[in-house]
Amino acid sequence: MTSLVIVESPNKVRSIAAYLGDGYVVSSSVGHIRDLPQGADQIPAKYKGEAWARLGVDVDNRFEPVYVVPAEKKKQITELKRLLKDADELVLATDEDREGEAIAWHLFDELKPKVPVKRIAFNEITKEAIDRAIANPRDIDQDLVDAQETRRILDRLYGYEISPVLWKKVMSGLSAGRVQSVATRLVVERERDRMAFRTASYWDLEATFGCDLEPSRFPAKLAAVDGKRVASGSNFDSTGTLKGDVVHLDEPTAAGLATALEGREFAVRSVESKPYTRRPYAPFRTTTLQQEGSRKHGFGAQRTMSIAQKLYEGGYITYMRTDSVTLSQTALKAARAQVKELYGADYLPDSPRVYTSKVKNAQEAHEAIRPAGESFRTPKETGLSGDELKLYELIWKRTIASQMADAKGNSVSIRIGAATEDGRDVEFGASGRTITFHGFLKAYVESTEDPDAEGDDQQTKLPNLSEGDRVTAVELAAAGHQTKPPARYTEASLIKELEDREIGRPSTYASIVNTIQNRGYVYKKGTALVPAWVAFSVIRLMEQHFPRLVQYEFTAELEGVLDEISHGRENRVSVLEAFWAGENENDTGLKRLVDNLPEIDARGLATFDLGEGIAVRVGRYGPYVEGPPMVAAKDGGEQPTRANVPEDLPPDELTLEKAKELLATPAGMEKVLGTHPETGLEVVAKNGRYGPYVTEALPEDAKKSAKPRTASLFKSMDLDSVTLEDAVRLLTLPRVVGTDAEGQEITAQNGRYGPYLKKGTDSRSLESEEQLLTITEEEARAIYAQPKTYGRRAAAAPLKELGEDPTSGQPIVAKDGRFGAYVTDGEYNATLRKDDDIATLTHERAVELLAERRAKGPAKKGGKKTTKKATKKPAAKKTTAKKTAAKKTTKKAPAKKS
Repeated sequence: MTSLVIVESPNKVRSIAAYLGDGYVVSSSVGHIRDLPQGADQIPAKYKGEAWARLGVDVDNRFEPVYVVPAEKKKQITELKRLLKDADELVLATDEDREGEAIAWHLFDELKPKVPVKRIAFNEITKEAIDRAIANPRDIDQDLVDAQETRRILDRLYGYEISPVLWKKVMSGLSAGRVQSVATRLVVERERDRMAFRTASYWDLEATFGCDLEPSRFPAKLAAVDGKRVASGSNFDSTGTLKGDVVHLDEPTAAGLATALEGREFAVRSVESKPYTRRPYAPFRTTTLQQEGSRKHGFGAQRTMSIAQKLYEGGYITYMRTDSVTLSQTALKAARAQVKELYGADYLPDSPRVYTSKVKNAQEAHEAIRPAGESFRTPKETGLSGDELKLYELIWKRTIASQMADAKGNSVSIRIGAATEDGRDVEFGASGRTITFHGFLKAYVESTEDPDAEGDDQQTKLPNLSEGDRVTAVELAAAGHQTKPPARYTEASLIKELEDREIGRPSTYASIVNTIQNRGYVYKKGTALVPAWVAFSVIRLMEQHFPRLVQYEFTAELEGVLDEISHGRENRVSVLEAFWAGENENDTGLKRLVDNLPEIDARGLATFDLGEGIAVRVGRYGPYVEGPPMVAAKDGGEQPTRANVPEDLPPDELTLEKAKELLATPAGMEKVLGTHPETGLEVVAKNGRYGPYVTEALPEDAKKSAKPRTASLFKSMDLDSVTLEDAVRLLTLPRVVGTDAEGQEITAQNGRYGPYLKKGTDSRSLESEEQLLTITEEEARAIYAQPKTYGRRAAAAPLKELGEDPTSGQPIVAKDGRFGAYVTDGEYNATLRKDDDIATLTHERAVELLAERRAKGPAKKGGKKTTKKATKKPAAKKTTAKKTAAKKTTKKAPAKKS
């Protein structure tokens, strides 16, 4: 008897095959084998006339999906069908989450097996786990399949209906997503808070007290003046307004108070000591692993999951997509044995620790992420290295620590008081903590997002003082502080926020964070997530016209409904109908919202006022600031000044003052320098697309073909400091330096790749731009007398710059290549013909040569043509697997071995 076992990942095949041995053939689906159509070309011909065809979901018929096998998966399906012909049974061993269950159903429905079918699941790739799964098969869980399918359809309807609105009203190429848009809103709202934030200043006193006990010195801070608490950062709101009945000290008051306390006697007024106990952290679930991977090793969420996937497939850890913190009896036994072996009986509690997830609808039947096996390998015993070793060690330490004894210690709070000469009463506070038994902290200490926060294992020792004891102020100084805006999200803290709000699920968090960055809505600055201005426009549109769809509560409720479907307590069609059409006439479903959209002010969506007539606008080519009309237009009117916003400038740093600074030197700005002493033409300095330059203003009656002389500013120059004298010198470029011994002309030119000399087709790089104006004929001849070096810089110097290519928009340059001179726009190279001369080569001729070359298509590589298009086979008659039909014909996998 032969069993065909199908898993998801090809990386699992070898190890699982080795555990199963003879009688089993193991292959993989390589992930999902079917999906909704990804484009018009994938929609089966028989559906193309339907109004709903572009969605890939029949919204008029119980939301039946149209499933197709993508081209890249057809070969694998053919291979699986071939293997199934020789098998006596089919074992579907995909992952044990919703996605894995759906893949098992799709395989069953696509392969249409005529042999008995079993569904097995395991959460670790070990021999014991595989044998246990084979011995305990089950049916495909149709409720889990329904939940996954509902989620997929919801996401399709959401994206396909709302994304086109974004294309029309914000920018082409944008996308909307059920969870993606909500995650983007969180990042945008945090930036809005930072933009609205106003800093507040406050002062206090910092003291170092001394005594005759150990430690003989300890720090303290001013806590109260005349019985009133001194203001700290928590007493100010985001606008900088003081809250509560507290004393707000400014610098003069704090400094005066410090002076008034010099030489005064200080006494201990109270000492409060109490024991404290710290319980271990729960074992890792997906989100906490991602958070700690980020904090401890700087791993992004996607990177953490990629490493964890390799560890799982290699049999080192259990399944890494889980919201459970439960450990199996086998794992508890292994962890406790290792605690006793490594740390001793004192560190082992009397009974195993059991953890309960705080995550709503957590799958408690599943396990937390832990080392695989019935006994745990230490990091050294695994033989792992690099990132895999780091992550395994993290998981191993956390699992072991979760089964260790509590940490115990004492916390102490001391109050120290004195009176100033003028009768004011002041009180300082000092707090400390000592650990008397480290317990689980011996194995693992969790990190925090706040770099200034104390770790659980940190200790601050205070002397063993008693009420009434005298202490001396060794140091006493006024200290100033400023309130800080709310911290931006990091990948780890955004995932935590999503989980706390019950939005998304363990299998989706990494992809959500990745998606909002790949879509250009969010970018990283260090580890912080910063929203782009286009994200502000998108979220503004969503809040104004689709408010319910970006409500955190609504998105969380929808996640809860999906969980209800997975437990068989909700009907998929009812859920989809409510989302699409609304539950009643007053309930606004997605379709009704899109069909009845009011007129949307696209300009208003893209405009963010900064004050004084200056605004940020989101344009087709990126954000820019726009000021009041200042520049005279050709028609005699006025046009606003504009300046591009630097790509790396966060929105909260684009203040009115910063905008004015950008507008002071915007692209297109002109500065009249004077009249050229030789030509009599006005000389102007401009800030252009490729940087600042100087040019001559041609008279109005100049011929259209006439082109003004133009020269880029040297790197040592800028618009503010460039003079008419500088401009006149620059406009002499390219400059004739002289001739060589044979009378061939040598010129000095400034090109895209730096300053260089040119003699015919022979170019030589210069060391500085200043040499362009000062190099002599003798010095130039000396350079040409040296053998030409083909280093990177020398070879890069162009023979001639010929303007911009109208097709690609890139600058065209002529270069000297291995097979002669050629022109290039950076994408295509076109060799010059025999009749073409570099000296007389025009922009028009260069464009013509490149157009001819472009028409021939991409260059040949490896002797094979790359321009031949693959002919598409006509769609098969049955390319869909409608679920209702499938349910009628599908055989349920028997729960016992055949």
